[in-house]
Amino acid sequence: MLEKYDPRGRAAQADAATRAILVHLDFGDSDHAESAAEFRLLCASAGLFECGYISGRRQRPDPALYAGSGKVEEIAAATAAAAAGVVIFNHMLSPAQQRNLERALSARVVDRTTLILDIFAQRAQSHEGKIQVELAQLRHLATRLVRGWTHLERQKGGIGLRGPGETQLETDRRLLGERVRLLTSRLERVERQREVQRRSRSRGRVFSVSLVGYTNAGKSTLFNALTGAGAYAADQLFATLDTTSRRLRLGSGQEIVISDTVGFIRDLPHTLVAAFRATLEETVRADLLLHVVDASSPARMTQIEEVDAVLREIGADRVPQLLVWNKIDVPREEGGARLEPHVERDEYANISRVYLSARTRAGLDLLRGALVERAAAHNRGPAGDIPDTAQLKGSCAVSVS
Repeated sequence: MLEKYDPRGRAAQADAATRAILVHLDFGDSDHAESAAEFRLLCASAGLFECGYISGRRQRPDPALYAGSGKVEEIAAATAAAAAGVVIFNHMLSPAQQRNLERALSARVVDRTTLILDIFAQRAQSHEGKIQVELAQLRHLATRLVRGWTHLERQKGGIGLRGPGETQLETDRRLLGERVRLLTSRLERVERQREVQRRSRSRGRVFSVSLVGYTNAGKSTLFNALTGAGAYAADQLFATLDTTSRRLRLGSGQEIVISDTVGFIRDLPHTLVAAFRATLEETVRADLLLHVVDASSPARMTQIEEVDAVLREIGADRVPQLLVWNKIDVPREEGGARLEPHVERDEYANISRVYLSARTRAGLDLLRGALVERAAAHNRGPAGDIPDTAQLKGSCAVSVS
């Protein structure tokens, strides 16, 4: 639940840097309501206190201020009244728009891309994750240095301050470029290490499975339910950034490797996808993707499309998928009959969907049976009969090594 601004001081414990005015404009998108709810959850995940929420309809963004002069005046009044230090736009702003808005609002302005990058910076735990986030932030910052601040364009001068003929802006660009090259080199070493590990698994013919899906779909909860790994899971966006892998020995004697990966979201920044390419390689090289879907979300079909779009971008769209409809224990907002644990098969008699609840573990045995079936079919190749999951269901106890 987001904390609202109260003149009597309910949010007084939040400093100005975390008190925010949220701005979400409607350009006629069909999923406006779902996008607005997701935006508020993003801000809450970033640790912000919602001091005000401003919306409005427009046909197209204003070239200079994105929101238009009248709306900007409304935002400025709300910012001053709430003593907010930051204004968050649920949109991607150009450097010029961001600069103009900060001048008009006398407050820091953050767009959707910067907000997501900030959440990733808070969540990164491993050395690799921190490198990936910093690289994404620097690549995003590089687009903001162009004509960003007039004081950066002035030549250094004065006793003890004369530089090697560079303007401050040129110096910043050079230092930023050097840091990007250093981080890119470190990530390349990580990628080579991952490649060695993948080759080792390939020689051992270990069936590799990666969990993918929209953020907060329940991937980490499902990963923990299958493996008992104790990976961090929370009802927040981007709870997982670092890839975690575990070996599973299914009841059939088949051993597989399952990996929990970062979640996707609509309008995922391209700089973030590029920086996390080493991590996402686990997805590209997997033998099977468990595409986890929040069955309780009214925007689940749109979320599936967004995940598939990112998979195409990283070259993982040809990896076989198994849709896992999670959270069937949560009542759906649009109503309808309550979903029960079951599986669906495609026209080739392969299991295409599994309905379960990772939280209550209802239907988890069906997913284990599906993994046994997929792993057996992968090892056997295209020829041969597909085993009956009903027969496998009783022998799918899982052990973790």
